[in-house]
Amino acid sequence: MLSFADRARVPSHVLVRFLDGESVLLNLETERYFGLDATGTRMWQLLTASPSIHAAFEELLAEYDADPEQLRANLAELTGRLLENGLLQVIPAHVGTAPAI
Repeated sequence: MLSFADRARVPSHVLVRFLDGESVLLNLETERYFGLDATGTRMWQLLTASPSIHAAFEELLAEYDADPEQLRANLAELTGRLLENGLLQVIPAHVGTAPAI
């Protein structure tokens, strides 16, 4: 299950190209590709650059005049579809953090 506390990253086998505010993502292993419109591209950019999916959500909420519940659902749906197609990886929030002593 997707947690908004997790981090998203671009797998090494994914090629990304931007053109006129939109983007195309290509999984070089499966040759599956995905086209994103301007809003999807912005979601992708924030997902892959933010420290967590929740941080990307907060930034999107600040940028767009959108219902928070609808925006959250849209972001979760896009993230899920990208994961299913091997175009995104999610790293659990606790991975890469030092344990408490």
